[in-house]
Amino acid sequence: MPSHFLSNAPSAPSTPSSDLPNDAVSLPSASASSSASRFPDMWNYLWIPVLVSLSKEISLAKAAQSNILLPSQVDDESSSPVLRCPAPDTKLNYRPVIGILSHPGDGASGRLNNAANASYIAASYVKFVESAGARVIPLIYNEPPEVLFEKLNLVNGVLFTGGWAKSGLYYDIVKAVFKKVLAKNDAGYHFPLYAICLGFELLTMIISKDNNILESFNATDQASTLQFMKNINMEGTVFQRFPPDLLKKLSTDCLVMQNHHYGISPERLVENEDLSSFFKILTTSADADNKVYVSTVRARNYPVTAFQWHPEKNAFEWGLSMIPHSEDAIHVTQHIANFFVSEARKSLNRPPARKVLDNLIYNYSPTYCGKAGKGYDEVYIFTEP
Repeated sequence: MPSHFLSNAPSAPSTPSSDLPNDAVSLPSASASSSASRFPDMWNYLWIPVLVSLSKEISLAKAAQSNILLPSQVDDESSSPVLRCPAPDTKLNYRPVIGILSHPGDGASGRLNNAANASYIAASYVKFVESAGARVIPLIYNEPPEVLFEKLNLVNGVLFTGGWAKSGLYYDIVKAVFKKVLAKNDAGYHFPLYAICLGFELLTMIISKDNNILESFNATDQASTLQFMKNINMEGTVFQRFPPDLLKKLSTDCLVMQNHHYGISPERLVENEDLSSFFKILTTSADADNKVYVSTVRARNYPVTAFQWHPEKNAFEWGLSMIPHSEDAIHVTQHIANFFVSEARKSLNRPPARKVLDNLIYNYSPTYCGKAGKGYDEVYIFTEP
């Protein structure tokens, strides 16, 4: 059937015989009219597949330029089979587990559980680790040491949380776990550590061998920037995968959460030989009184990173008014978590699966405490005998 676009087209006029050359053959007029009407119909059917073919060629050319071919653009009959799922890297552990050390109390000043032996882990730290693709085993600080250190052999990295305890059994356990972390790395087993807020403060005290080295700062419930040290090399640090625009925003926008009374100034850290030989300063920040303190450090010879700020809060805590919740702030949380777990994947510790399952945080239930006052939204509470 002729196309409706051409159905009303006027017939081509016939050529008068007087205009024909002498050697031309004159055709009957009826035959000429019929032939003229058939040619437009024929071209009407031919131009569509030509355009379709041309369109396909253009699409394939564009895809080839970007090295991307959609499944519909690949000719399965002519292409050779491709391996769509490459074998996993045998040097990486794709089932990492992080041990998080519990802290004395219930996380709500006794309003949830006032047992003397209670300890807790804020659920935000658990979610922080899980968001990057790892599972969590709680290291309950006041459980029998042999039990705690057996759990330490089930994990691929450790996280020290924020809090207030700087003495007694908690200090001793942090010190013992830290020594185990260093020993594992010295023995050739990659074993990362993140120390957040109180965790950083405790490492500062332990490494310096000075329990009075910390200074007072006014940085409670405060959003702030991070100021990078001059000529810093990002390679191998927690910031290495940050896109350039987000790195710039860290120094100009208040994308990180500070909530501490103590810390250490850059001058005091550099002056202490033990600290300056162990840590490299990555960033500094200023408190509400414009006093500058060290906010991020990286160990020179170990996969140990410490923060005097809270990367876990942006995405997972809502109780404090100054926690940044912008899209950029959430990206900061995710990049910090991703780096930690990427370091844990380098650990080749592969404990028995059953032991891991028996000790995972999934064996416990979090408690909602957002209504109990400012602080954490959820906590895991442990009451060990």
